[in-house]
Amino acid sequence: MPERLEPLDILERLVSFDTESSKSNLALIDWVAAYLDGHGVPYVRVPNAAGDKAALFATLGPKVDGGVVLSGHTDVVPVAGQAWTGDPFVLRVADGRAYGRGAVDMKGFDALALALVPEALALDLKRPLHILLSYDEETTCLGVADTIARFGTDLPRPGAVIVGEPTELQVADAHKSVVTCLTTVHGHEAHSAKPALGANAVMAAAELVAELNRISDAMIARGDPSGRFDPPWSTVHVGTIVGGTARNILPKLCAFQWEFRGLPDLDRAEIPALFEEKVRAVTAGRLNRYGDYGRIETIEEVAVPGLAPEPGSEAERIALRAAGRNGTISVPYATEAGRFQEAGIPTVVCGPGSIDQAHQPDESITLAALEEGRVFLRRVLAECAA
Repeated sequence: MPERLEPLDILERLVSFDTESSKSNLALIDWVAAYLDGHGVPYVRVPNAAGDKAALFATLGPKVDGGVVLSGHTDVVPVAGQAWTGDPFVLRVADGRAYGRGAVDMKGFDALALALVPEALALDLKRPLHILLSYDEETTCLGVADTIARFGTDLPRPGAVIVGEPTELQVADAHKSVVTCLTTVHGHEAHSAKPALGANAVMAAAELVAELNRISDAMIARGDPSGRFDPPWSTVHVGTIVGGTARNILPKLCAFQWEFRGLPDLDRAEIPALFEEKVRAVTAGRLNRYGDYGRIETIEEVAVPGLAPEPGSEAERIALRAAGRNGTISVPYATEAGRFQEAGIPTVVCGPGSIDQAHQPDESITLAALEEGRVFLRRVLAECAA
């Protein structure tokens, strides 16, 4: 008989794998694969291009379209520089909590989904229940993309997705998009007393940062007609800026990282288009006023789609019933949910524990929250058996 593990047993094993986003998750995926093999559950691995990471997609029940996906990521944020009271990769249970990196974000949900396997196998499921474990959610949310691309081809196309990020089991049907960019201004060095001999990259960059302030003000003025988000507007932010070598040298380079977090109805091309219009003006004006010395380039580093409400969707219906809720919420952080929605699959975010515990030293989830999550997933399972 295959070993039947409790959620805490599985969580202990999952936490033991250091799956920071900069590292491989293959050892964890190997363990999950062996666990599923022990129960005779079919699955596919979906590796990344480099082969050092993989997603895993398992199917419980019939191999047909219309199933429900429980989606969780396996990567975690770094622990370096954080004041942990114990080893972050050794699960510690104390004071009604389970402590460890990823305990709440979101290996706790992963463990609950995997613990459901024996119960699912004992039922006559009418529609499949899928478990999708991904990677790189904490950086790009691209770890699900290759799996999604296979839906409806060699993998069944789901009818609903529940992303198990911690929401205290409230059903979230909306979150903002996130787009992060790196802009580099290339100038030309010269003596500061002779500005006509060069191009000042820092002063050109300053005009671009000022433009982002203007765009930010425009987004604030536009506001959020839905009234569901905090803050109630699309935000624009410059996080880092570096440039120049000495006060008396026209700086050759200046680079700054910036982002925007857009309301679900914001066209993600709008802010970059406004910014590029200013880039063209600054390139022709401030930067190259004395000659063809400089250029400006912007690289989009990360683009995570937002999640827009779909009232009455299959995902919302299942999650609300299973969670015993009467309405939905929005969340301030981004998830993989928008990628499923862009593929035309109804998706909500709903998982145990509080996001307030995520990314912190001594990250934890309460044992009560784990049990509540177990009840929630058992009700989702029952929907697949009905």
